[in-house]
Parts: sequence; structure tokens; C-alpha cells
Amino acid sequence: MARIHIGLLDRALIVESPHVSLDGFLKQSGIEATRLDRVPDEETLIELIQKTKAQILFKRSRVPVSARVIAECPSLMSIQLCCIGTDSVDLEAAADHGVLVFNDPVSNGRSVVELAIAHLIALSRRLYETDVDMHSHRWSKSASGRFEVLGKVLGIVGLGNIGRQVARAAEALGMEIRFFDNRLVAQEVGIEMGWTSCQDPEQLFRSSDMVTVHTSARDAYGSDNAHFLDDVLHELAADRPEPSPRIFLNLARGNLHRSEALLAAVEQGTIRRAAVDVYPTEPRPGADAWRNPYAGEARVICTPHIGASTQEAQPRIARRVATTTDRFSRLGSLRDCVFEPRATMGLGELSAGKAVLAVVHSVSRGTKKAVDDAIYQAEASNLGSMHRDLPNGIAYDLSVLDRPLKRPELEALTERAVQLAADARAIRSIRQIVVSGA
Repeated sequence: MARIHIGLLDRALIVESPHVSLDGFLKQSGIEATRLDRVPDEETLIELIQKTKAQILFKRSRVPVSARVIAECPSLMSIQLCCIGTDSVDLEAAADHGVLVFNDPVSNGRSVVELAIAHLIALSRRLYETDVDMHSHRWSKSASGRFEVLGKVLGIVGLGNIGRQVARAAEALGMEIRFFDNRLVAQEVGIEMGWTSCQDPEQLFRSSDMVTVHTSARDAYGSDNAHFLDDVLHELAADRPEPSPRIFLNLARGNLHRSEALLAAVEQGTIRRAAVDVYPTEPRPGADAWRNPYAGEARVICTPHIGASTQEAQPRIARRVATTTDRFSRLGSLRDCVFEPRATMGLGELSAGKAVLAVVHSVSRGTKKAVDDAIYQAEASNLGSMHRDLPNGIAYDLSVLDRPLKRPELEALTERAVQLAADARAIRSIRQIVVSGA
């Protein structure tokens, strides 16, 4: 049964402690938010969404949203991630139920970039281990193993928003930039910036003095990136002249390589020093029991997933996700939808009294016709529309009507789509919003 919601989105559940300013922004949009001060397990999360009848779930990267959560919470219309990563949500289940998932790929970029640059310099100069020596009353003044970053080759895996910012900052420090990204647009952008595109991760690692990773759990074509760096870690700087710093950073995803593979490369000396901010398994917030896989290896610097944890980034995230939610609630507009990250879709500001019909449906033949037929049969006028097929097998349809459709007419739309498309899941969700005055 398709999810049907008439009116604005006005109830939200907030978990994992996004910045408190989010609550105020949501209130301005007429959204009543319930904030949970503890980390819920699956059962608790379901109970809270059902109890509050939340249409929007705001979360960061830890609490998983499983297929069960989505299926058992029919009020849920969207999930807003207050972070970049999407791997904590069952995206297939969300698409199947017409629940749109959004993230924020922009606001924490500067914070992650500064951490990456800090690590590149600190590891190049051996600052971390020198600090330990000095606090142990050891005066170890030596140039051995200490490097400038000027003139070194930095390899970047993933030339997205953060990767590009790292490249520009590193280039300003006098570094040569190489990158690997299998997206054609990213390759064109990087080449236009004067950076060298590598054909595969192995070429990147072999030709770089340092490598930093800024890619997702899945690539742009849906392939799983789990452990795809395991076989190339030992290739770092293989084609570079000695001495080379051989530094590796992973501030992106903990599953891009096995911890055993990184430790082996460090022990063999093919990677001299590394810094990680993400791990294959991370503790739930507030949990006591956790084992750091790199404990005891002083050449691997560890931080607890703090790339975006700055006083500046968190309020920026709150403001951006609140704006994304406001426009989705009032006008059905899409921005930062993870089903097609670069897509933006919206009809602009509309005059009062008009109705926006937003439909998430399958791409089965006849489904789009069913939407148009329902509007025609209701004798409503379609004043403008937009349609987009998303890469994961669903489509999003926006129409501006001269009057809202009644609930029986929306239900008839669903039935008509099932008949035309011969697909019981033809319509996943329907939202209808009547535009209010200023």
C-alpha cells in the first residue's frame, strides 16, 4: 500500500544529537521535533517513530535504519542524514516504500579538509611521536624521517566536494595532485584543474608520496567499495624516488580497507605512517566496550570519527538540512537526495491556493500515465510538472495543480497505476501540499 500524506510535514524525530539549533530552524518551518537524548536500538527507534507519528527522521551516521524500521513506520516520508555518509540506511528498502533519503554533502567539508592537511603536515614532520618523546623527557632532535610537503605528490581517492577542497589546499602548499575517481564528470573537473587522473587505484598509489581517501561506501554506479584498497596499500610510493614520506590517510569510510591490511603495510614499511578517523566497527554513542584495531601501533594515528566535529561545522549542517527539509515539506523540492546526489528538482515559489502533488513511483511502463490520468479524471488543471527517473529504479514526479485532489482521488491514482503498469508497487508514496499564503 502506497504511503499517502496530505499537508506539510510537521512532525520529526531527532536522534544522535545533531546541533541544537536544528530544533529552532524546524520550529520556524512549523515542524514539531522530538529529540531523543539517548541512542535508540531498533525496537526503541520503531516505537518512537510510531508514537510521535514522525514523518521525518533526523540522524547522523551511527543509528541504523533497517528495512524493518522503514516497513513498520508508515508515517515516515523522509530520512534526513546530518552527515555525508549514507551506509547507515537501507536505501533499497527506503526506495521500495517511497521514503526519500537526504544527506548533507557540503557543510562539514572544510572541517574534514583541515584535519587532512593537519595530518599530512604532522605525519610528515613526525610531530605526534615527537610529542610523546618530549613528555617522556627524551630529546630526539633529528631530521631522520622528517619531510616538507612542498614538492611531494599527493594522491586523492575520490574527487568529490571534500577531495577537491583537499586538492586545492594541498596545491597551495606546493604539492602535486593526482587523483582516482571513476566518475566521468569528476575526471573532467580534475583534469581541467590541472591535476593528473590515474586509471586505477594501483597507479595512484604507486605514483604518490602520500594518499588520502575521500570516497563513499559505494561508488557512483552502486558497486560496493568495501576493502577495495586492500591490495594497493603496499604499493604506496613504489614508483617514487627515495626518500619518500609514504603517508596514508583514511578519513572517509572504515570499510574501504581491512585494518589487517593497513597494519601489514605499516609493519612492512611500505606505509611509514598513517592516520585514520574511521573504523570497520565503531561503537554506538555512549557505549563503553570497543576495541581499536590499531591499538599499540604508534605509527597509525587514531581519532574517534571527529572529521566533522567542529564548532563551526555542526551549526552549518543544522542550517542546511533544515533548509532542505523546509523546501521538501512546502514544495516537494529535492536537494541532496542520495538516490541521485547531484540532482536538484523544484518548481520554485508558488502562489497561495495551488496544490503540489509529489509522487514517488516505479519506472514501470504506464505509471507516469496513471499520474496524468488521475489529474485529468479529477478535472484538475496541471499547471506545470517535472519528472525525473532516479538511478535506483524509482521516479519522482512533481505537478502543480489548480486545486488539491481529494483522498479518494489519490487512492484511485494508486489503483490506476497498478492496473496500467501491472506492478503492485507502482506507486510508492504520494504527498500533496496546498501552498499557503505568505
